[in-house]
Amino acid sequence: MDMATNENLPPNVIKQLAKELKNLDETPPEGIKVVVNDDDFSTIFADIEGPGGTPYENGVFRMKLLLSHDFPHSPPKGYFLTKIFHPNIATNGEICVNTLKKDWNPSLGLRHVLLVVRCLLIEPFPESALNEQAGKLLLENYEEYAKHARLYTGIHALKPKPKSKTGAISESTTALNVDQTTTNILPTGAVTLPPSLATSATTITKGTVAPSSQDPGDTTAGASAVPKKEVVAVVVKVAADRKKMDARKKSLKRL
Repeated sequence: MDMATNENLPPNVIKQLAKELKNLDETPPEGIKVVVNDDDFSTIFADIEGPGGTPYENGVFRMKLLLSHDFPHSPPKGYFLTKIFHPNIATNGEICVNTLKKDWNPSLGLRHVLLVVRCLLIEPFPESALNEQAGKLLLENYEEYAKHARLYTGIHALKPKPKSKTGAISESTTALNVDQTTTNILPTGAVTLPPSLATSATTITKGTVAPSSQDPGDTTAGASAVPKKEVVAVVVKVAADRKKMDARKKSLKRL
């Protein structure tokens, strides 16, 4: 990391911050992503996901921590850059939480500060409100407070990035070059093969996949690698399982 232009902070503080920020990047806290500017550690940005079950759910809120020249002896100042309706966050984004004020301790790290801020979205403290309207509503009419907070979340918050689907079923069907729309998993755990696979003897065998050196899209290469009788055995087993299922359904109907 290039720290040459981090002139606002002492070298030992810069070294400690670099270590903390590297740790936050490699093992981020749940629902928090830190955005690092290597040239200036005195301003740290973070994207915080609204916790589930709160009015801030399905929103991402950007905030920043401003570190003074005598950090960590004095606490950082925290601000939300994304507009949010919350008792402890002022209309200008300033955050009011004891960890950043009277309860500050130089031994507290950035991870702790960020987790406290996210916890504030779960459990606000209306008694020390910077946003009086939000604090009053929270105490007197939670539903109305939640309605306002959800409205702000829907209008101003960033949208979370969709989680990539890497489930075992989708991975296995992709690896086997199977059309996922025509592949079904039976309650017995057997796979119903599309007709094309039964006739062309592609890469399915008893838990065996064609060698990875072959082109995944080349089904003809897999055909020669798999004994046809093994493929037929799989298809026969599937058909037998399905027959049992049909018989079971008929007996249940009689009951």
